[in-house]
Parts: sequence; structure tokens; C-alpha cells
Amino acid sequence: MDEEKKMIEVIKNANFDFVGKFKFTSVISIGLVVISLFGLFTKMNYGVDFRGGAEVQVKFAEALKLQDLRTVLKKGGFKNISVQTIGEVKDNEFLVKVPGAEENLNKVTEALGKTLKTGLAAKAPEIRKVDIVGPKAGASLRIAGFQAMGWALIAIMIYIGLRFDFKYSPGAIVALLHDVSIILGVFAFTGTEFTLQTVAALLAVIGYSVNDTVVIYDRVREHEEKEAGMGTLDNFINKAANETLSRTILTSGTTLFVALSMYFYGGLAIRDFFFAISLGVIIGTYSSIFVAAPVTLLFDTLKKKDELPVGARA
Repeated sequence: MDEEKKMIEVIKNANFDFVGKFKFTSVISIGLVVISLFGLFTKMNYGVDFRGGAEVQVKFAEALKLQDLRTVLKKGGFKNISVQTIGEVKDNEFLVKVPGAEENLNKVTEALGKTLKTGLAAKAPEIRKVDIVGPKAGASLRIAGFQAMGWALIAIMIYIGLRFDFKYSPGAIVALLHDVSIILGVFAFTGTEFTLQTVAALLAVIGYSVNDTVVIYDRVREHEEKEAGMGTLDNFINKAANETLSRTILTSGTTLFVALSMYFYGGLAIRDFFFAISLGVIIGTYSSIFVAAPVTLLFDTLKKKDELPVGARA
């Protein structure tokens, strides 16, 4: 029995005209990407990892709530701080990230220690470790993070080209760029910090999104081989999207459920990571059909025009 027949059909005999919606969805996607890129270059809130600052690991003798620690630090005059727990809750250990210029980072860490010992003296704070990240090192990390995503996209383009046909590669890459751009835009406009954790989440999103795209591409290729000369690429894309719709809903739905559960109940330390993953599942599922497929159709049309005699071209 076919794997497809074994799978639960959420929508039986789906017959949606996805291709007919491409003009409308393309306008929406281009608009979202342009807005997102504007936010990326003007409003992105880079964390200490990327802009420089100090990371202070502190342990308390007694239990302390994360919010109480934040309140004490804000009263001490520290702005744009990032605080997260380390290890088990019972360890009462936290990592405090404070932005600052390279020339005054030592003063910042000293002031932080005084604030903790004054405002939380009853909890017996102990500074266990101090790491200082200069602005130059932060800038290098930021560049390295974007380079990692760039290399991932290039590797995926080569894989898609070898696995299917190079006419499919641009669609997959544009879809991934679309996904990453919009997620970064949401981070920028919501003021969420962009950190190394975010880069890890984006790489995970790239992997998830391309997997969804490959499933549809694989089905399109099957139809091209079985029905050679009996249909057009847009018909094959419609068939492939409808045939894999139940699989897409089930896979994306369960993944999104887990990601949202971790976002709401996993704690502040991993919230931003799963915020990016949740966005990636939603946007990646959309782009597999409404971004990758239209770009593939466009390149296929251009390729056919190039193959026509000069006098026969429109």
C-alpha cells in the first residue's frame, strides 16, 4: 500500500487552485519582504553577542525569581539588559548580558556587581564569571552568523539542482530568503533581541522549510515523468500541492504545536528561539507553495522562451 494511502487525509480529494492565487500572494510576499528588510536595516535590536557588552554569570544562595532580578537591575540604571536562567531552577544561577562600549565595560561590570550586592544582599549573590565581548568581536560574530546562513542557502541550491533540476533551485532559494527576511522583520519590529540563539533558530527554519519544499518538488517531478507531454507545469504544481496538503497540515500543525508549547511554557531562556521556530513553520509552509512554486514557474517560462527561435519569441 502507498504511503499516501496510509496517511490520514485531513482534507479529502483536495482540489484547490493554488496557481490561480499566485499573482495575489506574490504581491503580499514582496510587500512583506520589503517592509521586513526596512526593519532589518533600521530597527534590529542586536544582542550583546553582536554589538558588544558584558556577560556576567551570577549565583544566589536562595531562590530568586527572574522578574525580581530584572527589576533590581532596572532600578540600578541598567537598560537593554538580557537575563536568563542557567541550569536547573534550584541552582539559582543566572546569566546577565549588559551592553556597553569597550572602554567602559569594566566599569559596567563593577557597577553591576555593586547593584546586585546592594539590592539583593539577602540572597547572597556570587559573581562566578565575567566575559567581555568588544564591539569588534560582536561585529565579527554578526557577520559570521549571516555568512553561515548564506553558505547554507548555497549548499541547498546545489542540492536541489542535483536532486531535481536547476530550474527548481531559484524557487527554493527565493522561498528561504523570503522566510528568513520576514522572521528578521518581525524580530526588528517587535524589538526582540537578535542573538546567536536566533541564528541557530533561523538555520533550523531553513532546514525545515526546504524539506517542505522538496516534498512538493518531488511530487511535481513524479507528475512530469508520468504525464510527460500531457500537462503543463502549473497543472503539475496544483496537483502536487493538493496531494501533499494533508501531509503538510499534519506535519506543520504538530511541529507548530510543539514550538508554541515550548514558547509559552519553556521559560524565558528559550522563548526567542521558539518564537523564531513558530514563525518559521507558518511562513515556511506558506512559502513552499506560494513563493517557491511561482518562482519555479517563472524560470520555466523564461527557459522555454529562450529555447524558441528568435522570430517566435513574444
